[in-house]
Amino acid sequence: MSLKERITEDMKSAMRAAQKERLGTVRMILAGIKQREVDERVSLDDSQVLSVIDKMVKQRKESIAQFEAGGRADLVAKEQAEIALLQEYLPAQLTSAEIDALISAAIAKTGAASIKDMGKVMGALKSELAGRADMGAVSARIKQKLG
Repeated sequence: MSLKERITEDMKSAMRAAQKERLGTVRMILAGIKQREVDERVSLDDSQVLSVIDKMVKQRKESIAQFEAGGRADLVAKEQAEIALLQEYLPAQLTSAEIDALISAAIAKTGAASIKDMGKVMGALKSELAGRADMGAVSARIKQKLG
């Protein structure tokens, strides 16, 4: 069963169980997937669906920062609940040690020697780390190792 099919099945079960919050979040995921499919005129595979969900998680985290600054605890709680549901569809996050090992392996594989070679290293890691690590933090670690 593909990830998209699993999400559709979860929507149906949330409808049957009358779980309004879960149903709303699952529908939001499906709408995001459908929007990207229409925009790009393709049918998304699992890795592309993961990137859509990962983007939604990032958006929620940015919203939380804004709501906390505005003193809106109710909206912060809502966004955190949505993040928890979104993360159910993402693969398990990698530990710092695992990320460092993958970065070291990618540097060795690409022969990167300086910060100028960062694009090669990021390109080698992007598919392996998609949805499993914050790429901004990975980028900072690569800069640190190459710099």
